[in-house]
Amino acid sequence: MVYRCARCKQVIEIDTEAGGVRCSYCGHRILLKERGATIKRVNAK
Repeated sequence: MVYRCARCKQVIEIDTEAGGVRCSYCGHRILLKERGATIKRVNAK
């Protein structure tokens, strides 16, 4: 999974088997999930 650090804005790739979720550059623990550029459309009824 690819995330972006909330503090230093670096792109981080997290290995889920490693156990910890921290930025490897600054050590911050709040990471934001990167979203795709596509727009998802839903039909409302």
